[in-house]
Amino acid sequence: MEKFSNLPLEALLRPEGYDCDCGKHHAARLKKVIIGQGALFQVGSVLRELGVTHPMIVADQNTYRVAGRQVYDLLTGAGVKCELYVFPQAHVEPDEFSVGQVIMNFTPGVDCMLAVGSGTINDICKIVSKAAGTRQVVVGTAPSMDGYASNSSSMISAGVKTTIYSVCPDAIVADVDVLRQAPLKMLQAGLGDMLAKYISVCEWRISNIINGEYYCEEVAALMRRCVRRIVEAAPQLTQRSPQAVMQVMEGLIVSGIAMSYAEVSRPASGLEHYFSHIWEMHSLMGRCPNDLHGIQVGVGTVLTLRMYGWLRNEKPDRERALRNAAAFDMAAWERDMRDSFGPTAETVIDIERKVGKHDPVKHAARLERIIAHWDDILRVMDEELPDYNKIVNLMKTLQEPTMPRTLGLSDGEVISALRCSQEIRDKYILSRLLWDLGLLDEYCDRLRESLSAD
Repeated sequence: MEKFSNLPLEALLRPEGYDCDCGKHHAARLKKVIIGQGALFQVGSVLRELGVTHPMIVADQNTYRVAGRQVYDLLTGAGVKCELYVFPQAHVEPDEFSVGQVIMNFTPGVDCMLAVGSGTINDICKIVSKAAGTRQVVVGTAPSMDGYASNSSSMISAGVKTTIYSVCPDAIVADVDVLRQAPLKMLQAGLGDMLAKYISVCEWRISNIINGEYYCEEVAALMRRCVRRIVEAAPQLTQRSPQAVMQVMEGLIVSGIAMSYAEVSRPASGLEHYFSHIWEMHSLMGRCPNDLHGIQVGVGTVLTLRMYGWLRNEKPDRERALRNAAAFDMAAWERDMRDSFGPTAETVIDIERKVGKHDPVKHAARLERIIAHWDDILRVMDEELPDYNKIVNLMKTLQEPTMPRTLGLSDGEVISALRCSQEIRDKYILSRLLWDLGLLDEYCDRLRESLSAD
């Protein structure tokens, strides 16, 4: 079996892919990546190479100004028949309404969705591309997230933040001259999204131990490499160094390839992302403010690392865990979910009905595996998780928020997100491990006290 975790980006794109010891054959649908100064001038040649003759350019107000107008002018000036849709609203959400806006303006004969933007625009175009059966090309405008090369879209569906598996782009074009001009907040968001990978890989391995969930060490190693590169480059981002920006963008793209290889989002998101997802959902309900996803993920990373630091000093207590699980009241839990999620609660409740996370028999089986493998779980934490202070200090070099109150989030909103984080997806993360150990209530109290003391 061939190893791929240390190969350059170009080698990861080879069409034949890689057979892996994990049992999967890994291959990326992504065919072409161009990162460099003046890369916008190569969009036309990329489309010709892919056989695209009639693209639909999609941008928002900002991305049209910084790159979309130029892409449109370059293509039409070269005689390429183009459709253009620029979202009229100032803020675009990745939801059914935005997808509908694009589809309502879709022209028969379009053979490529050409997304000009970063996370939201890319995610929307992936959904439309899958529905319409077109090619998908991205012109990246900010090194702000790692979803460029993934085969999924982070969407709000029926008011719930969820991952929808869509398509992987055929090509990504990223002009460093454009990326360098991105607002500092977008650079902070990219760092926040990547620092999360320490936790996501850790929790992926823990779930493999407890639940036997599929895990690939080569994909995990590829993700670790991405994080290392971005952490090394982060201090130079404040000077907008072209080399640092290029290195971060490449790391973000390789991270997306890792997700495509694994065919799940597991290598890229854990509890830290769920903090952000719930804050986004509550923001839609008018309960709290909302910031860029990567900014919120960065804060969630700090909170999660803090709790893992506490967990390293725990020993499983079987009696406490079983007592806590036996006290679970489904009716009271459903009321709590309706209080927390309002009209979207039924979607969350349906997940519990299908999965049975709180089922006492399933809990008891998980608990026995946790107790039997506690030393292994601790070893994984030690191997994967960075020093808390090192991460906080790194974020501060980029003037990145590290605490929820900086984002206008109350301590109560943080605790609510921690409690609800295990409910919105069927994914084993730290909050589920804490519930299994009978520690979730204690850690909610402890986190609230530590936030008050900061």
